[in-house]
Amino acid sequence: MKRQKRKVDFKDRRGTIMDIFVKEPYEHCVIIYSNKGAVRGSHFHKRSEQSDFMLFGKMMAYSRKQGSKKIEKFVVSQNDFTTWDKGEAHEFIALEKCAFLSFVNGPRGGDQYESDTYRLKIPLHEQLKKKITDWTLLEAGKFSQVVLK
Repeated sequence: MKRQKRKVDFKDRRGTIMDIFVKEPYEHCVIIYSNKGAVRGSHFHKRSEQSDFMLFGKMMAYSRKQGSKKIEKFVVSQNDFTTWDKGEAHEFIALEKCAFLSFVNGPRGGDQYESDTYRLKIPLHEQLKKKITDWTLLEAGKFSQVVLK
């Protein structure tokens, strides 16, 4: 996962202009509005790379790289641009009303929306609370977990 805070490129009395990305074409883009407390994601993609740009609001983000036991937790806020690698599990919980743009290269748009989405049996935020430190993909969407007590 790669995170960057985007900066304003131009400002005058009318307002500002900010590049979200340059020379990085994407196959699909969607805007997602979330109410406080909404959980988004809690999945990974085998063939797709996803990038997200926070328009307004804040979300707690969780991620785990493929093959890793470590779950990262961080706040995503306005103008943050985050890129998730293929196979990297990701999840958001809205800390307040918010909106973000999601850009994807790979099968994700239109009628292929769920074709490369592998849902986690246990969301990342719950895994972190329960100290689940290992998981194995058995088949699409089905996992085996080891819980430490």
